[in-house]
Amino acid sequence: MKKTNALRILDQLKINYQVKEYEYEDNHVSKDHILHSGLQPQQIYKTIVLKATHGYIVCCIPVLEEIDLKKLAKASGNKSVEMLHQKDLLPLTGYMRGGCSPIGMKKKFPTYFQNDILQLDEVAVSAGKRGMQVVLKPQDLIDCVDGQCVDVIR
Repeated sequence: MKKTNALRILDQLKINYQVKEYEYEDNHVSKDHILHSGLQPQQIYKTIVLKATHGYIVCCIPVLEEIDLKKLAKASGNKSVEMLHQKDLLPLTGYMRGGCSPIGMKKKFPTYFQNDILQLDEVAVSAGKRGMQVVLKPQDLIDCVDGQCVDVIR
């Protein structure tokens, strides 16, 4: 397995993690993957990059949930936030759609997590490549990106 930037950072920080690989189909995580990952859907978090009044921000929410842009704008101290256009993701973060990790982007952006994450024993986020996830303790994830926990889902 080739190490991604996200995994190299976790290694540098001496954070324990597991890697899970899966089939990536048609630009989304297959329902089969969720069933066979050994994790509950609420433990699998997707990474969303947004353009905000004051620059760019990152938000991680459970894969089956929908983000509430008004709640996120308020929680992040912005007047408004909008989804980043897909074509801007790779140049801005260094990651492509379906493989965007909150860990190891080109720059460190303010990062927000749905606050339910703190109730979990472990959480999975993209490891920085399509078809690869990293599973780790929520607090380790939050700490390594200087994240904040807020309520941002509908």
